[in-house]
Amino acid sequence: MTGKLKITVITVTFNSVATLEETIKSVISQEYDGPVEYLIIDGGSTDGTVDLIKKYQDKLAYWVSEPDYGLYHAMNKGIEKATGDIIGIINSDDWYYSGAFAKVAAAMTGKDWSNHIFWGDIGYGEGTVKGWRPGNLRCGAFAPHPSMFCPRAVYDRIGKYRLWYKILADYDFMYRAIHRYKIQPVYLPEKIAFFRTGGVASRQIFRSYTEEMLVKVENGETVFRALGTYLLKLVRYYLLHLCHRQPQTRQ
Repeated sequence: MTGKLKITVITVTFNSVATLEETIKSVISQEYDGPVEYLIIDGGSTDGTVDLIKKYQDKLAYWVSEPDYGLYHAMNKGIEKATGDIIGIINSDDWYYSGAFAKVAAAMTGKDWSNHIFWGDIGYGEGTVKGWRPGNLRCGAFAPHPSMFCPRAVYDRIGKYRLWYKILADYDFMYRAIHRYKIQPVYLPEKIAFFRTGGVASRQIFRSYTEEMLVKVENGETVFRALGTYLLKLVRYYLLHLCHRQPQTRQ
Protein backbone atom coordinates (compact mmCIF):
# COMPACT_ATOMS: atom_id res chain seq x y z
CA MET A 1 0.00 0.00 0.00
CA THR A 2 1.14 3.57 -0.67
CA GLY A 3 0.15 6.69 1.18
CA LYS A 4 -0.89 7.25 4.77
CA LEU A 5 -2.97 4.84 6.76
CA LYS A 6 -6.64 5.88 6.82
CA ILE A 7 -8.08 5.94 10.33
CA THR A 8 -11.80 5.66 11.05
CA VAL A 9 -13.01 6.74 14.48
CA ILE A 10 -16.47 5.81 15.75
CA THR A 11 -18.17 7.49 18.68
CA VAL A 12 -21.33 5.88 20.02
CA THR A 13 -23.54 8.05 22.17
CA PHE A 14 -26.89 8.35 23.88
CA ASN A 15 -27.94 11.39 25.92
CA SER A 16 -24.32 12.43 26.43
CA VAL A 17 -24.50 16.18 25.96
CA ALA A 18 -22.42 16.79 29.09
CA THR A 19 -19.34 14.92 27.86
CA LEU A 20 -19.59 14.45 24.10
CA GLU A 21 -18.00 17.74 23.09
CA GLU A 22 -14.73 16.85 24.82
CA THR A 23 -14.72 13.55 22.94
CA ILE A 24 -15.36 15.22 19.59
CA LYS A 25 -12.65 17.83 20.13
CA SER A 26 -10.13 15.13 21.02
CA VAL A 27 -10.76 13.52 17.62
CA ILE A 28 -10.93 16.54 15.32
CA SER A 29 -7.90 18.23 16.92
CA GLN A 30 -5.52 15.33 16.26
CA GLU A 31 -2.34 16.33 14.41
CA TYR A 32 -2.23 13.46 11.93
CA ASP A 33 -1.33 14.08 8.29
CA GLY A 34 -3.18 11.07 6.94
CA PRO A 35 -6.91 10.72 6.20
CA VAL A 36 -9.29 10.52 9.16
CA GLU A 37 -12.95 9.52 8.90
CA TYR A 38 -15.11 10.39 11.92
CA LEU A 39 -18.51 8.75 12.47
CA ILE A 40 -20.99 9.38 15.29
CA ILE A 41 -23.74 6.86 15.97
CA ASP A 42 -26.37 8.23 18.33
CA GLY A 43 -29.15 6.14 19.81
CA GLY A 44 -31.90 8.76 19.51
CA SER A 45 -30.86 11.24 22.21
CA THR A 46 -33.33 13.78 23.57
CA ASP A 47 -31.07 15.87 25.86
CA GLY A 48 -29.42 18.19 23.33
CA THR A 49 -26.82 15.69 22.09
CA VAL A 50 -28.15 15.90 18.53
CA ASP A 51 -27.80 19.69 18.49
CA LEU A 52 -24.19 19.28 19.64
CA ILE A 53 -23.52 16.75 16.86
CA LYS A 54 -24.98 19.19 14.32
CA LYS A 55 -22.60 21.86 15.58
CA TYR A 56 -19.69 19.71 14.38
CA GLN A 57 -21.30 17.96 11.42
CA ASP A 58 -18.93 19.58 8.92
CA LYS A 59 -16.14 17.60 10.63
CA LEU A 60 -18.00 14.31 10.32
CA ALA A 61 -18.01 11.82 7.47
CA TYR A 62 -21.31 10.41 8.72
CA TRP A 63 -23.68 10.65 11.65
CA VAL A 64 -27.08 9.29 12.52
CA SER A 65 -29.49 9.58 15.43
CA GLU A 66 -32.01 6.77 15.66
CA PRO A 67 -33.06 4.10 18.15
CA ASP A 68 -30.81 1.06 18.33
CA TYR A 69 -30.36 -2.06 20.42
CA GLY A 70 -27.66 -0.67 22.65
CA LEU A 71 -23.99 0.20 22.78
CA TYR A 72 -22.60 -2.70 20.77
CA HIS A 73 -25.28 -2.56 18.10
CA ALA A 74 -24.29 1.09 17.61
CA MET A 75 -20.63 0.08 17.31
CA ASN A 76 -21.52 -2.52 14.69
CA LYS A 77 -23.49 0.07 12.73
CA GLY A 78 -20.43 2.29 12.72
CA ILE A 79 -18.12 -0.51 11.61
CA GLU A 80 -20.44 -1.26 8.70
CA LYS A 81 -20.09 2.38 7.55
CA ALA A 82 -16.34 2.59 8.11
CA THR A 83 -13.99 2.80 5.13
CA GLY A 84 -10.70 3.27 7.00
CA ASP A 85 -7.83 0.82 7.17
CA ILE A 86 -8.04 0.71 10.96
CA ILE A 87 -10.90 1.58 13.30
CA GLY A 88 -10.85 3.16 16.73
CA ILE A 89 -13.97 3.29 18.91
CA ILE A 90 -14.19 6.00 21.56
CA ASN A 91 -17.30 6.31 23.69
CA SER A 92 -18.92 9.67 24.31
CA ASP A 93 -17.53 10.04 27.83
CA ASP A 94 -13.91 9.17 26.94
CA TRP A 95 -11.31 11.02 24.86
CA TYR A 96 -8.00 10.65 22.99
CA TYR A 97 -4.71 12.19 24.01
CA SER A 98 -2.96 14.53 21.61
CA GLY A 99 -0.85 12.70 19.04
CA ALA A 100 -2.72 9.42 19.44
CA PHE A 101 -3.50 8.84 15.77
CA ALA A 102 0.05 9.48 14.59
CA LYS A 103 1.36 7.01 17.16
CA VAL A 104 -1.17 4.36 16.13
CA ALA A 105 -0.40 4.81 12.43
CA ALA A 106 3.35 4.60 12.99
CA ALA A 107 2.98 1.40 15.03
CA MET A 108 0.65 -0.26 12.50
CA THR A 109 2.47 0.71 9.31
CA GLY A 110 3.94 -2.37 7.66
CA LYS A 111 1.93 -4.83 9.76
CA ASP A 112 -0.32 -7.56 8.37
CA TRP A 113 -3.68 -5.92 8.99
CA SER A 114 -5.57 -9.20 8.98
CA ASN A 115 -3.50 -10.49 11.89
CA HIS A 116 -2.73 -7.56 14.21
CA ILE A 117 -4.59 -5.30 16.64
CA PHE A 118 -3.13 -2.18 18.23
CA TRP A 119 -3.38 -1.45 21.96
CA GLY A 120 -1.95 1.47 23.89
CA ASP A 121 -2.15 2.50 27.53
CA ILE A 122 -5.06 4.50 28.94
CA GLY A 123 -5.46 7.14 31.58
CA TYR A 124 -7.89 5.97 34.23
CA GLY A 125 -8.77 8.21 37.16
CA GLU A 126 -5.44 9.40 38.54
CA GLY A 127 -3.39 6.54 37.13
CA THR A 128 -2.52 4.57 34.02
CA VAL A 129 -3.67 1.13 32.92
CA LYS A 130 -1.31 -0.86 30.73
CA GLY A 131 -2.76 -1.62 27.33
CA TRP A 132 -1.24 -5.05 27.05
CA ARG A 133 -0.48 -7.44 29.91
CA PRO A 134 0.84 -10.74 28.55
CA GLY A 135 1.29 -12.10 32.06
CA ASN A 136 -2.47 -11.87 32.59
CA LEU A 137 -3.49 -13.70 29.43
CA ARG A 138 -4.16 -16.96 31.26
CA CYS A 139 -6.83 -15.28 33.35
CA GLY A 140 -8.19 -13.45 30.31
CA ALA A 141 -7.24 -9.87 31.12
CA PHE A 142 -7.09 -7.32 28.31
CA ALA A 143 -6.76 -3.60 27.86
CA PRO A 144 -9.84 -1.45 28.19
CA HIS A 145 -11.48 -0.92 24.85
CA PRO A 146 -10.72 2.81 24.19
CA SER A 147 -7.02 2.07 23.61
CA MET A 148 -7.73 -0.44 20.83
CA PHE A 149 -7.43 0.29 17.11
CA CYS A 150 -8.49 -2.69 15.04
CA PRO A 151 -7.97 -3.11 11.29
CA ARG A 152 -11.15 -3.46 9.26
CA ALA A 153 -9.62 -6.67 7.87
CA VAL A 154 -9.73 -8.22 11.37
CA TYR A 155 -13.42 -7.39 11.75
CA ASP A 156 -13.99 -8.94 8.32
CA ARG A 157 -12.10 -12.03 9.43
CA ILE A 158 -13.52 -12.72 12.88
CA GLY A 159 -16.80 -10.79 12.99
CA LYS A 160 -18.04 -7.77 14.90
CA TYR A 161 -19.51 -7.39 18.42
CA ARG A 162 -21.89 -10.16 19.46
CA LEU A 163 -25.07 -8.63 20.79
CA TRP A 164 -26.03 -11.39 23.21
CA TYR A 165 -23.34 -9.98 25.50
CA LYS A 166 -24.92 -6.83 26.91
CA ILE A 167 -21.94 -5.65 28.99
CA LEU A 168 -18.80 -7.40 27.76
CA ALA A 169 -19.17 -7.73 23.99
CA ASP A 170 -15.93 -5.76 23.64
CA TYR A 171 -14.20 -8.18 26.02
CA ASP A 172 -15.63 -11.08 24.00
CA PHE A 173 -14.25 -9.56 20.79
CA MET A 174 -10.75 -9.16 22.25
CA TYR A 175 -10.76 -12.60 23.88
CA ARG A 176 -11.98 -14.20 20.67
CA ALA A 177 -9.37 -12.39 18.61
CA ILE A 178 -6.43 -13.42 20.79
CA HIS A 179 -7.41 -16.89 21.99
CA ARG A 180 -9.40 -18.30 19.09
CA TYR A 181 -7.96 -16.50 16.06
CA LYS A 182 -4.42 -15.92 17.40
CA ILE A 183 -4.43 -12.26 16.39
CA GLN A 184 -1.12 -10.65 17.37
CA PRO A 185 -0.96 -7.54 19.57
CA VAL A 186 0.88 -4.41 18.55
CA TYR A 187 1.47 -2.71 21.89
CA LEU A 188 2.72 0.83 22.39
CA PRO A 189 3.40 1.66 26.07
CA GLU A 190 2.10 5.22 25.80
CA LYS A 191 -1.26 6.71 26.78
CA ILE A 192 -3.64 6.80 23.84
CA ALA A 193 -7.03 7.41 25.46
CA PHE A 194 -8.58 8.52 28.74
CA PHE A 195 -11.32 6.34 30.18
CA ARG A 196 -13.86 7.72 32.65
CA THR A 197 -14.87 5.43 35.48
CA GLY A 198 -18.42 4.41 36.28
CA GLY A 199 -19.34 2.38 33.18
CA VAL A 200 -22.04 -0.27 32.97
CA ALA A 201 -19.71 -3.14 33.85
CA SER A 202 -18.62 -1.48 37.10
CA ARG A 203 -22.28 -0.95 38.10
CA GLN A 204 -23.38 -4.52 37.32
CA ILE A 205 -20.63 -6.63 38.79
CA PHE A 206 -22.56 -9.90 38.98
CA ARG A 207 -23.63 -9.78 35.33
CA SER A 208 -20.17 -8.62 34.27
CA TYR A 209 -18.47 -11.58 35.94
CA THR A 210 -21.09 -13.95 34.54
CA GLU A 211 -20.59 -12.71 30.99
CA GLU A 212 -16.82 -12.97 31.43
CA MET A 213 -17.20 -16.63 32.38
CA LEU A 214 -19.48 -17.32 29.40
CA VAL A 215 -17.06 -15.58 27.02
CA LYS A 216 -14.23 -17.82 28.18
CA VAL A 217 -16.25 -21.03 27.85
CA GLU A 218 -17.60 -20.06 24.42
CA ASN A 219 -14.07 -19.39 23.22
CA GLY A 220 -12.48 -22.64 24.37
CA GLU A 221 -11.78 -22.31 28.10
CA THR A 222 -12.78 -25.31 30.22
CA VAL A 223 -15.93 -24.89 32.28
CA PHE A 224 -14.02 -25.91 35.42
CA ARG A 225 -11.34 -23.26 35.00
CA ALA A 226 -13.76 -20.49 33.94
CA LEU A 227 -16.12 -21.27 36.82
CA GLY A 228 -13.22 -21.32 39.29
CA THR A 229 -12.07 -17.86 38.20
CA TYR A 230 -15.64 -16.60 38.35
CA LEU A 231 -16.12 -17.81 41.94
CA LEU A 232 -12.78 -16.41 43.08
CA LYS A 233 -13.67 -13.00 41.64
CA LEU A 234 -17.05 -13.00 43.35
CA VAL A 235 -15.53 -13.96 46.70
CA ARG A 236 -12.86 -11.27 46.36
CA TYR A 237 -15.46 -8.66 45.43
CA TYR A 238 -17.78 -9.44 48.32
CA LEU A 239 -14.93 -9.60 50.85
CA LEU A 240 -13.73 -6.18 49.75
CA HIS A 241 -17.30 -4.89 49.85
CA LEU A 242 -17.77 -6.18 53.39
CA CYS A 243 -14.47 -4.70 54.54
CA HIS A 244 -15.44 -1.29 53.21
CA ARG A 245 -18.76 -1.47 55.05
CA GLN A 246 -17.20 -2.20 58.44
CA PRO A 247 -17.84 0.67 60.87
CA GLN A 248 -14.75 2.59 61.88
CA THR A 249 -13.79 2.43 65.57
CA ARG A 250 -12.81 5.58 67.38
CA GLN A 251 -9.24 5.84 68.56
